[in-house]
Amino acid sequence: MKPPTQDVVAAVSGLTVEVEGRTLVDGVSLRLRPGTVTALVGASGSGKTTTGLALLGEYPAGARVAGEVAVHGARIGYVPQHPAAVLNPARRAGSLLRDIARQQVRDLPRPRRRDTARQRVTEALAAAQLAGSHEVLSRYPHQLSGGQQQRVVLAQALLLGCRVIVADEPTTGQDALTKRRVVEQFAAVAAGGIAVLLLSHDLDVVRELADEVLVMRGGRVVEQGPAHRVLDAPAHPWTKELLGGPRTLPYADPERTGTELLTVLGLTAHHRAGGGRVPVLGVDRLTLRSGECLAVVGRSGSGKTTLARCLAGLHRDHTGQIRLDGSVLPRSLRDRSREQLAAVQYVFQDARAAFDEHRPVLDQVARTAVRLHGTSRREAAAEARKVLTGLGLDESLVRRPPGRLSGGELQRAALARALLARPRVLICDEITSGLDPLARRSLLDLLAVLMRRPAGPSVVLITHDLDTAAPATRVAVLDGGAVVEEGPREQVLTAPRHPFTAALLDASKGRGTAVRP
Repeated sequence: MKPPTQDVVAAVSGLTVEVEGRTLVDGVSLRLRPGTVTALVGASGSGKTTTGLALLGEYPAGARVAGEVAVHGARIGYVPQHPAAVLNPARRAGSLLRDIARQQVRDLPRPRRRDTARQRVTEALAAAQLAGSHEVLSRYPHQLSGGQQQRVVLAQALLLGCRVIVADEPTTGQDALTKRRVVEQFAAVAAGGIAVLLLSHDLDVVRELADEVLVMRGGRVVEQGPAHRVLDAPAHPWTKELLGGPRTLPYADPERTGTELLTVLGLTAHHRAGGGRVPVLGVDRLTLRSGECLAVVGRSGSGKTTLARCLAGLHRDHTGQIRLDGSVLPRSLRDRSREQLAAVQYVFQDARAAFDEHRPVLDQVARTAVRLHGTSRREAAAEARKVLTGLGLDESLVRRPPGRLSGGELQRAALARALLARPRVLICDEITSGLDPLARRSLLDLLAVLMRRPAGPSVVLITHDLDTAAPATRVAVLDGGAVVEEGPREQVLTAPRHPFTAALLDASKGRGTAVRP
């Protein structure tokens, strides 16, 4: 983009935010101009989100704030990292969009209001790259994939006509094809004169979108400048470390792969929409062997999370069978025995939403051993401390409530909670999608270590990120609710047989464009 000549529409000067003696943001300054994208990058807990929320006048409870935040008459929209947190679970996805549109057309003649409001909603959904919008609007938030939830929230911000958009990890949980379109959309938003503050750990997205980059560490800006200079010729050691490449070591030891452990047979899953049941996933046969990591990849909305929830007993509206060691697992979590619950554990994409915000993390992790194995509270707490410490979380940290931990720290705690069940199958649903490169590499390294331990779990790794899937034993590709390709990772990721897999690989490498709207 060309250097801006317009006036500043929002500015942060010397912002410092402290909570209980802990400095979250320390002396941060930035300026946002119409038609430009300013990116804040850094590890989890570096202060990106705290800085972004300051533009909306929102701070953590009990925060001491110094510095100045100035917004010059512009409406600010916010697209959060975890969209489920701002979507009402009791209302269908289209309800709030229609409410916003109705407010905007109140001054029009009554005969024109309904059609105009509907048109504005349609345009906002299209601008947010939300395909199949009619079906999506009729669903509740829990029936949407993480990527679909993200785009519904983006549509809300665009519908409101905001002149500044704070986008907090807007491509979290999205596949390469969808991510490319979101990048194009935010570029178009900026080209329309809107200032964008992009909070992102996705350096490929930052490279394509940003005019200016600020690198944060420990609440401070350690490097700042034009995007091309910071990303191509970083000066600070921390920036260089942040720009390190993805891991390449395999998760599982191929020599340890054993007998068939988990089997899916003739599965058809449904969602309820518009008063009826709509099929969203069909799997004829899929297997997981002991000691194996099966990566399930595909676009947002392709059925990845629905498959994972069926395996874990969280989505019971399905036909077919899911077998563990040849025995059929009940469809519903409530009908499974303690042994079956412990055997198949689920780690959620949104770790923050999976924890009770009012209870210490340590207590919630220990509860798993009490509930599933009848362990005493004292023994469970000791076991939880040991597992958490092994995952790099010390006791002083995990005695805090979830809100005091970063996204990467909470994701480790969620993994620890599942491990206390001593599972045979560990289902990891986009567990790295909201993490910065360093936290992502660290978590995946931990996963590899866990799998290689004696009696370590087999893993079903749900991911949109092909770098994350690359070290798996086998890869299954989903598109439109069906498995379109499945096989050893070397074959699927280097010599794909299906056109969709090839398009996904091309998009992840920055080649080609989306193959369909």
